[in-house]
Amino acid sequence: MSDEAPTSGTRRWLVIGVALVLIAALGFAVGRFSTFGSQAVAATPGTGSPEAGFSRDMQVHHAQAIEMAMQIYRKTDDDELRMLSYDIATGQAGQRGEMFDWLVQWGLPQSGAPMMQWMNATTGDHDHGGASGEPMTEDEAREAMGMASAEEMAALEAATGQEADCLFLALMIRHHEGAIPMAQALLDLGSDPRALEVAQAIENGQTSEIDAMRSIQNRLGCSG
Repeated sequence: MSDEAPTSGTRRWLVIGVALVLIAALGFAVGRFSTFGSQAVAATPGTGSPEAGFSRDMQVHHAQAIEMAMQIYRKTDDDELRMLSYDIATGQAGQRGEMFDWLVQWGLPQSGAPMMQWMNATTGDHDHGGASGEPMTEDEAREAMGMASAEEMAALEAATGQEADCLFLALMIRHHEGAIPMAQALLDLGSDPRALEVAQAIENGQTSEIDAMRSIQNRLGCSG
């Protein structure tokens, strides 16, 4: 027979190879166990938590931004504005879907306390509520969030050309300016790592988009 017994050198490399595999497997198992342990002790946000309130309110806020962005995307002749509106619509649609999923994973309803009530708290030097601390009405909350009224949405839908471009920019800048304090409030009040990461992304991204929109306003000669 032509089979030969493994040499001592071959056996040694086989032992080394098996040992490396076992070490890698052990390291993977330890990593998985550590991750599981950290997840097990992490507190799940409750229905009255800043994370839950932020997720619910920001979904409403994002939904209107997506609607406005898609309106102007379909009818603007300005390439820069079309690209920006597409980025706003797709970016906020992704964030909105993620926040919907957070509430599902946390076992919480998609609606709950009055809008922005979760911001009625003080952390350090930041006061995140009204002076009275009383819940806002829905109309008051939407105004505080910088959202467009039904009349403004109808005007945007009816407008064309440069009028539509300028109206969209004015409404969306105000809309973004309403979102940034919400993101900052969650950064002050929240504790869930992923929610804080998204809040920081919203603050950074929408601040940058406000700068871009103001630049387009200047280029188009929008008044006000």
